[in-house]
Amino acid sequence: MDSTVISCELPSSLRGNDVLSPHTQGQGKKQDIQKYPSSSHLAYGILDRPPWYLCIFLGIQHFLTALGGLVAVPLILAKDLCLQHDPLTQSYLISTIFFVSGICTLLQVFLGVRLPILQGGTFAFVAPSLAMLSLPAWKCPEWTLNASQVNTSSPEFIEEWQKRIRELQGAVMVASCVQMLVGFSGLIGFLMRYIGPLTIAPTISLVALPLFESAGNDAGIHWGISALTIFLIVLFSQYLKNVVVPVPVYGRKKCHISKFNLFQVFPVLLALCISWLFCFVLTVTNTLPKSPMAYGYMARTDTKGSVLSQAPWFRFPYPGQWGLPTISLAGVFGIIAGVISSMVESVGDYHACARLVGAPPPPKHAINRGIGIEGLGCLLAGAWGTGNGTTSYSENVGALGITRVGSRLVIVTAGCVLLLMGMFGKIGAAFATIPTPVIGGMFLVMFGVISAVGISNLQYVDMNSSRNLFVFGFSIYCGLAIPNWVNENPEKLQTGVLQLDQVIQVLLTTGMFVGGFLGFVLDNTIPGTLEERGLLAWNQIQEESEETPKASKIYGLPWGIGTKFCTSSCTRALPFWPRLDHHGDEVGVSQLTLGPQTSSGKHLRSVAETRM
Repeated sequence: MDSTVISCELPSSLRGNDVLSPHTQGQGKKQDIQKYPSSSHLAYGILDRPPWYLCIFLGIQHFLTALGGLVAVPLILAKDLCLQHDPLTQSYLISTIFFVSGICTLLQVFLGVRLPILQGGTFAFVAPSLAMLSLPAWKCPEWTLNASQVNTSSPEFIEEWQKRIRELQGAVMVASCVQMLVGFSGLIGFLMRYIGPLTIAPTISLVALPLFESAGNDAGIHWGISALTIFLIVLFSQYLKNVVVPVPVYGRKKCHISKFNLFQVFPVLLALCISWLFCFVLTVTNTLPKSPMAYGYMARTDTKGSVLSQAPWFRFPYPGQWGLPTISLAGVFGIIAGVISSMVESVGDYHACARLVGAPPPPKHAINRGIGIEGLGCLLAGAWGTGNGTTSYSENVGALGITRVGSRLVIVTAGCVLLLMGMFGKIGAAFATIPTPVIGGMFLVMFGVISAVGISNLQYVDMNSSRNLFVFGFSIYCGLAIPNWVNENPEKLQTGVLQLDQVIQVLLTTGMFVGGFLGFVLDNTIPGTLEERGLLAWNQIQEESEETPKASKIYGLPWGIGTKFCTSSCTRALPFWPRLDHHGDEVGVSQLTLGPQTSSGKHLRSVAETRM
C-alpha cells in the first residue's frame, strides 16, 4: 500500500463496532441494560488514531480549552507574589505551567490512568496558597505595590518574589508525597468501595457550579462578545454537528473531495477563532473603548500586548529556576487540604471521562496509578516552580462531550503542544492575549457540560427514593451555601492555632469538598440497600470493567509492561499493577462464543468464535 495515501475511512467506532451487552435468555426474562455507553456516538473512540493533521488541530483545541485555567492560576497568584507590576515574570510563570502540564499530561496518558484527560494547574491549591501568602511574614512590602517604585531587574525586588514562590514550591512538593502515597499504596482504591454515585455526583457538579461567578464576571466584561462565543459553540456543536463539509484530500496519487464533520470536531476552536477575529476588527476600528475604565475595554485584543512584547521567543524552564525550595508547616498543611479535594475531584473526572469516551469505568489499579501519577506531577510542578500543582482538567472533560472525539492520541498531541508552548515563550504569551469575554463565554458552556456530567452519575441511583433525594439535594445545597458563608465570615472560625485555621478555611471554602464529604458521610450512614444507593450497579460496573478485553487495552500498561515484561509475582502484588492470570494474560481475558451449539457441546463449523 502506498504510504502517502491519507485514509479517509471512518474510525472503528463508526463502522458498526457495537458494544456487546450481556443478556439473559428465556421467556419472561428482561434484557440487562448495557453497563457502559457505546463508543458508536463518537467521531473517534479512545483507541482510534485520527490523521496526524487532525490530531494537531484537536490538540490545539484542547490547549485552548485549558488555556483560561492555565493562565488564570499564575495571574491570580501574581498580586500576592508581589508581581502585579512585573508582566515579564508573569509570562515566565505561564510558560513554566505550560511546560510542566505537558510533561504531566504525557505521564498520565502513558503510565497513569491512561484516559484522554489533560493535566494542568489546579484551583484547589490556589486558596491555601493565598492563605499562606496572606500571613504577616509574607505580605508584600508597600513599595512593591507602587509601579513607580518597582525596578523589576533589581536584586532586592527579585528576592522579594522568589522567596515567596520558593515557599510555595516546598509546600507543594511535601504535599505531593502524601498524594503519591495514597495513590500507589492502593488506599484510594480501598476508599472506592465506599465512594459511590451519591459521592461522585455532587463532587463533579460542584467543580463547575461555584465557578458561575467568575465565569459570569469574565463574560460580563462584554456580554455581546460572550454571547457571540456561546452562540457559535452551541451552533457548531449542536445544530450543525451532522453537517458535512467537502474537503479536498490527496490520496492514491490524485486529489478528491471527502466529506468531513468539521463543526462536530472543531466547535470550540472555530468559535474562539471567529470571536477573536471579531474582537480584532473591533479593536483596529476603535469600536471598542480605549479607556481602561470604560465598559468593554478588556474585549480589545491589545490590552495584554505588554506580555507579548516583553516575552522572549525561546526559554527552557528547568527545576530550581527560582532557587532552593523552603518548607513551612503552615504551608504544608494548607496544601494537603487542597490535595484531598483534588483527589476526590480527579476520581470523579476519571469516571466522567470514561463515560464520555465510551470506555468501561476505570478499575482500581488504574485509579491508583492515576492518583499516584498526579502526585508525581505535583512534585514536578513544585520542583519547576509553577507556584501550583497539577490535576485532571474538568474543562477538557467537558470538551470531550462537545467534540465527541475521545482519542487518546489527541491528548498526547495536546501534551506535546503544551511542551512547545512552554519552551516558546512568545508563542505562549500570544495565546494569553485572547480577550477575557471570549474565554468567559467558553467557560459558561463548558461548566454547564461538566455539571451535567456530574448529575449523569445519578442514573445508577434510585431517584424515586426520598433518602437519595435528601442526600444529593442537601450535599449540593451545602456545597454552595457553606463556602459562601465562610468566605464572608472568616473571623468566625478562628481557633487561635494558625495552621488549623488555614486547614479549616481551605476545606470549608471548597465547594466540591464540602458536597462530596457530606455525600460520602450521609450515603454511608443513612440506611439504604445497595441497589437503592446505586452501589450494586456501580460495583458491578467496576468488576465488569476488569473482565473485558476493552478494559485491558485501555487501562493496561503500554509497551508490554506487565504482560511481556515485569511479570514477576512481586510486581503483580503492587496495588497499581494490572492483574494477570496463570496463563500470563491480563485478568478479564475470557472467551465468548457466539452462535448455537450441537447436542455434543461442539460449535457448528460455520459459526465464528470470538475470543474476548
